[in-house]
Amino acid sequence: MDDITQIVQKVRQAPWRVQRQWIGLILLGLVLVAMAAGIYLNVIVRASITGREIQMLTSQIEENKRLNADLVTQLAVLTSTENMRARAEALGFAPVSPDEITYIAVAGYQGKPPVDLSSGKANSQPSLLKPEYSETLFDWFTRTISAGVTP
Repeated sequence: MDDITQIVQKVRQAPWRVQRQWIGLILLGLVLVAMAAGIYLNVIVRASITGREIQMLTSQIEENKRLNADLVTQLAVLTSTENMRARAEALGFAPVSPDEITYIAVAGYQGKPPVDLSSGKANSQPSLLKPEYSETLFDWFTRTISAGVTP
């Protein structure tokens, strides 16, 4: 009991110590709140910067799509029949009649082989897998026993 009374007397003799402790606790709380607010602000800023970068990249993608479509349109105009005919005539080419065409027979040339799209034909390519690797354990065991060799 004497210890408690001594502590109470010391606190009563120095009330500024208690005030310092309260001020310290309040300042500590303010510092913790400020740190949490700073971290939150940092996260928010990074997220908004990343969102803005995504918006910019999306707009660049859309611009590139429009540019690509424009180039495809220009290519279609340049390779149209009318333009190609005009360019060929400007280079000195002229349309030919069937009487002006000369066909040359090349000895040994068979032409392109016909394409067979039927599903009934078996695969004509040889298997790249060796027979040793396609043998089952049962087949190997049967072959070994029938040969009279013990495994």
